[in-house]
Amino acid sequence: MDENNKILLKLENISKSFAKVENDEVTHALDCIDLEMRSGEFISLVGPSGCGKSTILRTLGGFLDIDKGDILIDGESVKDLPPEKRPTAMVFQSYNLWPHMTVYENLAFGLEIKKVPKNVIRSEIERGLKLVNMSGYEKKYPGQLSGGQQQRIAIARALLLKPSVLLLDEPFSALDAKIRAQMREELKRIQEELNITVVFVTHDQEEAMALSHRIVVMNKSFIEQ
Repeated sequence: MDENNKILLKLENISKSFAKVENDEVTHALDCIDLEMRSGEFISLVGPSGCGKSTILRTLGGFLDIDKGDILIDGESVKDLPPEKRPTAMVFQSYNLWPHMTVYENLAFGLEIKKVPKNVIRSEIERGLKLVNMSGYEKKYPGQLSGGQQQRIAIARALLLKPSVLLLDEPFSALDAKIRAQMREELKRIQEELNITVVFVTHDQEEAMALSHRIVVMNKSFIEQ
């Protein structure tokens, strides 16, 4: 079977609710969501605020438990695995880089946890920085970088974990229009170069059109189309 036709990620009937303590109200964040993604596919989730886009991403990454249903990656259920044990990596809107660590230390952190040998870490970081056009920035601290540069480092850090699925939660929304357009181009290039599967959350339809193979439109916890 052609690798690119393989179903890599499957959401089977997943639901998630949040209870409000003060008035016992229950909010349905996700309601019976079914979705299949092929290997190497770039899918964007779009829709108004509060429709469940980021909730899907967080359940995929293991940052939120689901109430029912299943999440399969490469045919294996991951719904009971913690984030670090899943074949996913997430890039947040706020970069989430450690301010007291250099770029090199930020990138090495996840690999050190996985007990990757030091010489391999070094060559992987060189490769990762080259991929996001940030070679030579190893000794800089996040505070010395622009927003766009910090987001490149955050993307490189996620890619170094060699995830099966890359999860991006509105990663460019804090950047100005010119840098956003640049970062979109970069992301598209990286995605095609690595043939990686991407789930991208955005409220910007133009951004979704520019990047995606398919767009999933969400509204009030459902997939509309």
